[in-house]
Amino acid sequence: MKQAQSLSFHLFVKYERRLHQPALVNQKPQRKGKNRYTLKMKSPMSKNSSKARLIEVFSAIQGEGLNVGTRQIFIRFAICDLRCHFCDSSHTWGAPPTCTIEKTPGRRDFELHANPVPLEKLLEWVERQNKPGLHDSISLTGGEPLLHAPFLVQFLPQVRALTKLPIYLETGGHRPQQLAMVLPYIDSVGMDIKLPSVSGENHWQAHAEFLQSCYKARVEVFVKLIVSNRTNPGELKQAAQLVAACDPTIPVFLQPVTAIDLSNKLGCAPVYPPDPDQLLAWQGLMKQSLKQVRAIAQTHKMIGQL
Repeated sequence: MKQAQSLSFHLFVKYERRLHQPALVNQKPQRKGKNRYTLKMKSPMSKNSSKARLIEVFSAIQGEGLNVGTRQIFIRFAICDLRCHFCDSSHTWGAPPTCTIEKTPGRRDFELHANPVPLEKLLEWVERQNKPGLHDSISLTGGEPLLHAPFLVQFLPQVRALTKLPIYLETGGHRPQQLAMVLPYIDSVGMDIKLPSVSGENHWQAHAEFLQSCYKARVEVFVKLIVSNRTNPGELKQAAQLVAACDPTIPVFLQPVTAIDLSNKLGCAPVYPPDPDQLLAWQGLMKQSLKQVRAIAQTHKMIGQL
C-alpha cells in the first residue's frame, strides 16, 4: 500500500551508481541464492520490539488524502500482507537486506544501511531530518506499518517526545487488533477501504472494526478508496454505508488509480483509471450518504515527489 511514492529499491541503487557509490553501513554479507530485493520473514507479523525492517526514511511533500501538500518525514516500513492489484509500492511487499536513508531533508542524498534497524538508530535518523519548523508531521507508511506494532509501541512515544511532531499512520485499514496497540500514540489515520473489484482484496468486516476503533478513540481519521475503470458501483455504495454507520462527516477520498501492470507478479489484468464521467457519477453516489467526498489523484507524482 503507498501513500508517498517511493523509488523502488533496485531502481534507486541503479540510479545512485550512475552518480556515486552510496555509503553502505553495517551491511551483512549476502547468502548465495537469496533474492536481495524480496527477502521475506517467516511470518508477516513482526514480534520484534527493538528493531524494524525498513524500506526508507526521507523528507517530502505528502501527495494524498487529508494531509496533501504538507511536509512530512516519511518512515516507510517493509513487508505487506496484502497484494493489491493497483499497488505502486510492490517493492515493499518483502523485507530487503538494506534500507535507504536520506541524510539531508529533501536532498535525496541517500545512504544504505542494513536491516533490521535498531530503534535507537531510527530515532537518530528522524532527528537528523527534523529541522526547526520544516515538517508538519511524521508519516508511518509502507508496506503495512501495523505489521511492526510491537516496535511502534516502543518507538512512537520516544519519537513524539524527541520531535514534538504529530504522528500520521497510513494503513490498509485491515488490522484492528494491531491498531489498538498503537492508537494511544497516533494523531491521525489515513485508512484504505479495499474495493474487491479494484484491489483483489476483501476485508469489509476488518475495515468496519478499524474505522470504529479510530472513531471511538477520537483520533482524526479519513478513508481512501482507490478506484479504477472496473470499479463496481455497488462496492462504493457499501463503502459509503460502512463509513456513514460510523459518522457521515468522516472525509472520504476517491483516488483514481495510477495506471499499473502487475500481471507479472500477481497474474492480474493491468489496472487503469476511471474516465471523468465515472468519477463524477461515483462521487455523486457516495455523497448521497456522506458529507465529504473528494476526488484527488496522487499529486506527488505531478510535482516530482517520492
